[in-house]
Amino acid sequence: MLDARLTEAQQQSPHSDCPLCPRLAAFRGMQRQAHPDWFNAPVPSFGDASPELLIVGLAPGLRGANRTGRPFTGDYAGDLLYHSLLKFGFAVGSYAAHAADGLELRRARITNAVRCVPPQNKPETAEIGACGRFLAAELFTTPRLKAILALGAIAHNAVLAAKGLKRARYAFGHGALHELPDGTALADSYHCSRLNTNTGRLTTDMFEAVIAKLTERLEAQPPSSTMTNGAQ
Repeated sequence: MLDARLTEAQQQSPHSDCPLCPRLAAFRGMQRQAHPDWFNAPVPSFGDASPELLIVGLAPGLRGANRTGRPFTGDYAGDLLYHSLLKFGFAVGSYAAHAADGLELRRARITNAVRCVPPQNKPETAEIGACGRFLAAELFTTPRLKAILALGAIAHNAVLAAKGLKRARYAFGHGALHELPDGTALADSYHCSRLNTNTGRLTTDMFEAVIAKLTERLEAQPPSSTMTNGAQ
């Protein structure tokens, strides 16, 4: 079953008028009418085409990625994420909150569990499942991948579902680092949203500690040529 899903994922990618989720498609249409100068389409992944680290978020923000067309770009979550990636050497250039700022990711790639902006930033279970094929494509077509950073429980669970793994064996927890059967590490962090940072649930130090742990994990891993990302 997983092999069939992988084949489907490799053959498909979300186009600008993706119809898989009627509610999201309708909301996308509303935003196109209200803001014709915005991106208003499924947001593609961004970064190194053959990464060692894949960062998985929840979904595009209405005035962030849905507006700019690049994950975590144009809202507060991007400020914390990209500044942390720059600090730890996963990015070069300057983050200026727009897709033409020249920022480049090194050894890292960013995607979302859901590619289209959902109303109230809350995707439904069926929408997460429908978009899982695209996350599976990211996971199964990156042979150098050594680690995954899940930003929030929904992203964490989406990664497990894409890999055919049971949630009960890998409970989400900020700062947790799970060793998956294929040798990939799955790290967890609270989402770097303004809500989490404003309430103190996530601080800059807490988030950077997760990135630091991942950096150490990647440096300790054997060469990528010996790694595999097949399902277990």
